[in-house]
Amino acid sequence: MESSWFSIIPFLIVIPIAIFTKQVLPGLFLGLLVGAYLIDHSIIGGVEKLLHYVVQALRNKSNIEIVVFLYAFSGLIGMIKMAGGVKGFVETAAERIDTRKKALILTYVSTIGTFSAPTFRFVTIAPIMRALLKKVKMTTAELGFVIETTATPVIVLIPVATAFVGYMVSIIQMAIDHQGIKQDAYSLFIQSIPYNFFSIVIILVGIYLSFFHHSTSTAPMKLEEEDEKDWHDCHPCVSKDLPSKPWNLLVPLLVVISLTLLLTWWSGHHKGHTFFEAFIKADVLEAMVVALIMTTLITLIFFLFQRFTLQNLLNGFITGGNDLMSVILLLSVVWGLSAVTEDLGFSNFVTAHSKWIPQMFVTPFMFVFGAAISYFIGSAWGTWGILMPLGVSLASSADLSLPLIIGAVFASGSFGAFSSPLSDDTNTIAKILDLSVIEYAKYKLKPALIAAGITVAFYLVVSFLF
Repeated sequence: MESSWFSIIPFLIVIPIAIFTKQVLPGLFLGLLVGAYLIDHSIIGGVEKLLHYVVQALRNKSNIEIVVFLYAFSGLIGMIKMAGGVKGFVETAAERIDTRKKALILTYVSTIGTFSAPTFRFVTIAPIMRALLKKVKMTTAELGFVIETTATPVIVLIPVATAFVGYMVSIIQMAIDHQGIKQDAYSLFIQSIPYNFFSIVIILVGIYLSFFHHSTSTAPMKLEEEDEKDWHDCHPCVSKDLPSKPWNLLVPLLVVISLTLLLTWWSGHHKGHTFFEAFIKADVLEAMVVALIMTTLITLIFFLFQRFTLQNLLNGFITGGNDLMSVILLLSVVWGLSAVTEDLGFSNFVTAHSKWIPQMFVTPFMFVFGAAISYFIGSAWGTWGILMPLGVSLASSADLSLPLIIGAVFASGSFGAFSSPLSDDTNTIAKILDLSVIEYAKYKLKPALIAAGITVAFYLVVSFLF
């Protein structure tokens, strides 16, 4: 269908249902189902079309690489947890940190070795800070805020060896493919990083709160009797039953980062490019997947030499990998939804009906719209999957900078992941620090909204200059 209004019906279903149910997957699935029936009106044919779109997406080489990457990465983290790597790191650091300044510096410096995923950051740094809460002399909510500013906002700005990068590149690739844009998705991701203004601003707010702001009594505090709880009980990966081996965390992370950089360079260098060109021209996704598989094998052997049983290691890998199955399912539905809306004429519809929007307001609008959605559904990844096709379509029709609009979409999802009471980040850190989820979410909403306001101003200025 050329420029058909039917193409926006799936999105009109996805967004309200996701907000109403506070779950992303049901809305995406119903949007895909309705889109499939708009193409094939028969009872059986609509379901067959739905299956067709999902299967076609999973047959794509890049998409399969993303699935392998996500599962293997989470599986590797599962083995590290089981082998006592996280617990060992936490105990070693907690023994050596005895002042507020040292604890806060550790929070930021440790990002170098634990930036792979937000939850991984939380379970490595939050128990240390919890054990040192009295020495740090911050309210628990302030402490949680500072820790969170070093998680998702930092991770979305890192272009290698994270659980996010494969997903982010994948949805960019999906969106530009449907627009017929012949650019490299990874290069666009790299170029979009400086335009993820919300993440950058909220990191700066966290630094201010860490080193230049004195605690007040208005923030929610932990109950006094809870201060004495053993931090080993705050998360299974730091349980007393696990061994304490910090090198079981540091060695695998060092290997995966080194191999990713080496194989990325080799992929481009092998094609005859210079040193710096090699990183831009490389098949980055394939390099990351190969590096991850090699790291997993090396880590497995490393742990076997320490007399961990093969069965326990495999159980740790499978348990860790299965933790991301919901994300893999989400991604599969996102790919299918994007394909069905494109067949319904979504790109042409956006191009035909969005030219009345002043160019300088498109990017701020995308951020505000996406931030609202991400807050109510609590999912950065869900928001990115829903909005990236719309953002790229608007950028194409309005002749906007693609990196700018992509950065705005990523920033909008980061807002929800950071501030929403429904987000995994909020709930995980609140659980570890024994905070009320609702009270903690209320506490950090004000600074998040201030950062969002600054972000909107930045997008207006940059859009005007462009």
